[in-house]
Amino acid sequence: MTDEVTGLAGLLYEFGLLKRYKRTGWLVAGVRDPESIAEHSFRAAVIASVIARLEGADPERAAFMSLFHDTQETRITDIPYIGKRYLKPPSNEDVTADQMRGVPSEVAEMVGDAVGEYEEKASLEAVCARDADKLECLIQAVEYREQGHQNVQGWIDSSLAALTTTTGKRLAEEALSTGTLDWVVRVLNGD
Repeated sequence: MTDEVTGLAGLLYEFGLLKRYKRTGWLVAGVRDPESIAEHSFRAAVIASVIARLEGADPERAAFMSLFHDTQETRITDIPYIGKRYLKPPSNEDVTADQMRGVPSEVAEMVGDAVGEYEEKASLEAVCARDADKLECLIQAVEYREQGHQNVQGWIDSSLAALTTTTGKRLAEEALSTGTLDWVVRVLNGD
């Protein structure tokens, strides 16, 4: 058990890298200080829970999958789509299996199952989590656009096209038709 606890502590430090690793697609778009992978995963998890609840799925399971959907990037980084044209990274399931070596089997199974379910789109919760990933990217692109970054339309278009749930599509339409700080005005006006 001591070796497993050591492995688990190491995994927790490894996942902490996600707070420092930046999402590289935004660098391609000209964003100098883009969001971290952890920041993306946090909001994706919140969005996944909302989409899942409104789609009749388990919000906790969808959020859980979203928390782990990019953890593999501690090992392979966030390869931009242009890079994927030239590189063949291992599957996320394979990277996760490697990350889980030396941790308690219960933890390895829990994380491995979540990543596998997400990657296989094996449940409604996984579909909701995948939509949350795309919707989070779309919302982030809109925020960057409002901050003056002009090269984000491709991310908006590709994210919008990838959405499959009714709720995800409705939320995207609303996000595209409102300003990123409209909610503040509503709060201040007592709405």
